[in-house]
Amino acid sequence: QVQLVESGGGLVQAGGSLRLSCAASGRTFSAYAMGWFRQAPGKEREFVAAISWRTYYADSVKGRFTISRDNAKATLYLLMNSLKPEDTALYYCAARFGHELGVVTGPSEYAYWGQGTHVTVSS
Repeated sequence: QVQLVESGGGLVQAGGSLRLSCAASGRTFSAYAMGWFRQAPGKEREFVAAISWRTYYADSVKGRFTISRDNAKATLYLLMNSLKPEDTALYYCAARFGHELGVVTGPSEYAYWGQGTHVTVSS
């Protein structure tokens, strides 16, 4: 089992940048495929980015967001550049044990979730 805690959210103007972090504790972090999801008010949770032996991004963030991980620090990151008001949401990190499926985009495939960190982008 792994516990996840997100941080780094906040209020930023359009065009700005934020870096989200997700600190993991518990079992060996490197054994987990990881993902970032977000949920805006009144909308369903949606996939943002995932990392296993490769990375994968939603079309809406491709070229602007970068997912990375530091296994020694047991931390997942999401660098968000050129932020837009439509990026406003509660951002969650998620973990799935094992890399046999590679990058996974469906929320139901992830067993472990953090509590989320708010990102608000003003126009």
